[in-house]
Amino acid sequence: MNILVAVKRVPMTGGRIVLTDDEQAIDTRHLGFTVSPHEECAAEEAVRLVEAHGGESVVLTLGPPEAEEQLRDMMAIGVDRAIHLVVEDGQEHDPQATAAAIVAAVEAQRAAGTEFDLLLFGNESADAGNYQVAIRVAHALGVPCVTSVKALAVESDHVRAEQEVAGGRDVYEVPLPAVVTVREGLNLPRYPSVPGRMRAKRKPLDASTPVRPPSRLEMQRLVVPEGEGKQVRILGHGPEAAPAVVEVLRELGLV
Repeated sequence: MNILVAVKRVPMTGGRIVLTDDEQAIDTRHLGFTVSPHEECAAEEAVRLVEAHGGESVVLTLGPPEAEEQLRDMMAIGVDRAIHLVVEDGQEHDPQATAAAIVAAVEAQRAAGTEFDLLLFGNESADAGNYQVAIRVAHALGVPCVTSVKALAVESDHVRAEQEVAGGRDVYEVPLPAVVTVREGLNLPRYPSVPGRMRAKRKPLDASTPVRPPSRLEMQRLVVPEGEGKQVRILGHGPEAAPAVVEVLRELGLV
C-alpha cells in the first residue's frame, strides 16, 4: 500500500496572528511554524497503515524552502520519503493552484512507477481553513473522497471511513484509490524522537518548483476575527468587598 500525505507549513496555533500592512498575508516575523494538527494525525495514520499493511508512505508539501523542516519532522515519526514543491517567491498558492500542483506531483509519481492507493489530507489547514484542496484533488484524479474522518481502516481493496455526526457516526466504504481528509483526534501522533530525527536527515527528499497556473481567484484582504470581549469589574478592596462578592454570586445564581 502506497500512501501520500499532504501537509502545510503553518504558524503555531497558539501565537498571536498579525497581518501585513496590505492585509494580504500573515506577518510571520515573530512566529514559529509547525504542521496543522489535522495533518499531524494524517501523517501518523499513514505510518500506522504502512506498518500494518506494508508499502510506502510519502509526505508532500507546497511551500517555501523553509518548509523542509516540517517534512523532516514528518519523516522523523516514520514517513519514508518526502516531496517538496518549492514556492520560491513566498506567495501562497490559492486552493485551485495548490490542488493543481499536487495533482501534477501525483501524476509525476505515477509516471515514475509509484501509484498511490490512498491520499490523506488534514480536514483543513490551521491558517487558511478553506477545506477545498483535497476535494479538488479528488475531482481532478477522478477518485472518491470522504471528508472529516475520525476513524479509518483499510480492508482489502477499499477503505472504511467514519464521520462523527449528531447522535452517532456515518460510515463510508469506498474503493481504492481514494482521497480522505482526517480530523484531529483520529489518533495520537507520536513525538519525533532523537533517533527518528537522525534517520530523517538521511531519508530522500525530492524538491522541485511547480509551474504556477494563472489564478482565477483574487484575494481582496484578510481579516483577523475579533476576540471575545472581556470586562473587569472592581468590587472593592479587602474585607469591604465581601458584600459585593456575595451580590455577584447571587446574580449568577450560585448562592
